[in-house]
Amino acid sequence: MAGPRVLAANVVRAVPRVMTASATASLWRLSAQAGRARLSLTRAPRHCLRVASYSSSAGGAASSPPPPSTLSSSRPATIEVNGKTYTTDEWYNVPQTVLALTGRKLHLQKDHPVAITRQIIESKFSTATYKRYNEFDPVVSTIENFDSLGFPPDHVGRARSDTYYINETTLLRTHTSAHEAELFRASASDGYLISADVYRRDEVDRSHYPVFHQMEGARVWDRTKVPNGDVVAAIYADLAKLPTHDVKVEDPNPPHHPERNPLQSKHHSPEEAEAIAAHLKRSLELMVVEIFTRAKQAAARQDPNYVDEPLRVRWVEAYFPFTSPSWELEVYYQGDWLEVLGCGVSKQELFINADQPQQLGWAFGIGLERIAMLLFQIPDIRLFWSKDERFLSQFTGVQDNLDKLKRFVPFSKYPACWKDVSFWLRSTSAAGGNTAVANVHDFHENDLMEVVREVAGDVVEDVQLKDQFTHPKTGRKSMCYRINYRSLEKTLTNEEANDFHERVRQGLVEKLGVELR
Repeated sequence: MAGPRVLAANVVRAVPRVMTASATASLWRLSAQAGRARLSLTRAPRHCLRVASYSSSAGGAASSPPPPSTLSSSRPATIEVNGKTYTTDEWYNVPQTVLALTGRKLHLQKDHPVAITRQIIESKFSTATYKRYNEFDPVVSTIENFDSLGFPPDHVGRARSDTYYINETTLLRTHTSAHEAELFRASASDGYLISADVYRRDEVDRSHYPVFHQMEGARVWDRTKVPNGDVVAAIYADLAKLPTHDVKVEDPNPPHHPERNPLQSKHHSPEEAEAIAAHLKRSLELMVVEIFTRAKQAAARQDPNYVDEPLRVRWVEAYFPFTSPSWELEVYYQGDWLEVLGCGVSKQELFINADQPQQLGWAFGIGLERIAMLLFQIPDIRLFWSKDERFLSQFTGVQDNLDKLKRFVPFSKYPACWKDVSFWLRSTSAAGGNTAVANVHDFHENDLMEVVREVAGDVVEDVQLKDQFTHPKTGRKSMCYRINYRSLEKTLTNEEANDFHERVRQGLVEKLGVELR
């Protein structure tokens, strides 16, 4: 089950400091959801240069920002993703900038931080039990992505404001759990690990990106195949085969609770659920100990003054629609508790719907970028998509020797150049103040974020709502957003930022029908 947002609890609550619990973008996370004046384009903030000041790239050539995109006003009749052609319809909302990333597969790119993180996690799960699936196609059906996992028809994750649709029944997967029913039905192994790129319309900041990578895993036991049909004994026998660790674990809550964390009493006995939970927790504790031990070793190699502290982990009760009981695993690291993953006892309906009612087990999900940001101390998620050798060369050889893992060394920090955009929402919309029109899709912040991304791409570091107000007489709503332009490769001039910003302003008018102020 995977999370932004199924299972891969797109993760890490505090490190790097830009990351918050909301950064845990995964269905594990998605499931828990149920200024008034525009800055003049001719005015340059003090931190925004007016003259060109290009920095040399690793190859010595001047590096320029990506050219501004032209917003597409009409959808293509068909699109191609990884060599397959798909027909679009009025649901289509995938920008070309996102389509262009569907073939990158960072989790399979040699010595990429995302691939290194995947390798570290996989190393704690035996190939004899856990079959690897790393090359599933990103295009799935709504049945696979939502229906098979029990998402209700009105779930927020189905909205076009949250999900990239190719047509009404086809989309770019929002979590790796889209492949769960298929694997349960095939029952090809006693466990599996999936790693894949997933897609989510989301905010623009240093910890969110429209494409990211998740890993999810599951372990299954079959009542008809265990000795004497005693699944509890079989699970504890498998638990006894796992290594132990000496990390302090805080787990103050009962294995299940009738209200906070219910047992699936129609399908599991208390003893079965407790056995599954014990195996789940030991397995994931071993994984987390491996991750954070390597993070601490990397810190010590790079900082002679690094002060080590004992690792601590704790289990926190949680809710996910496809597991019960459910938990989040947190780690105390560098002075803060970090949310690392989501997990739980798999809902029996998933096995029943996959024609495997005799099976039962657990599942977890984790966000690879979030863990990689912590492991390597990478401060901005955009860096993962960089092809700059100053970034990529820092990780050369690590997959062949994980003891070479070290923290990222920033090669530059170019100045930011922020600009504000203020606008009135359409007066004919419910969002704009017309309460007679009840259409919640009139304006969604993710639509604004998509316009910004489509125009300026990775040149934008973050977008923040600075002000909003409703006119007391007309009821119309005004909003002001601050867009922070900062290239990862060069210093932007004020003129370059102006060009991006004017295209964004016009894109908001063309795409969202707002009235600029």
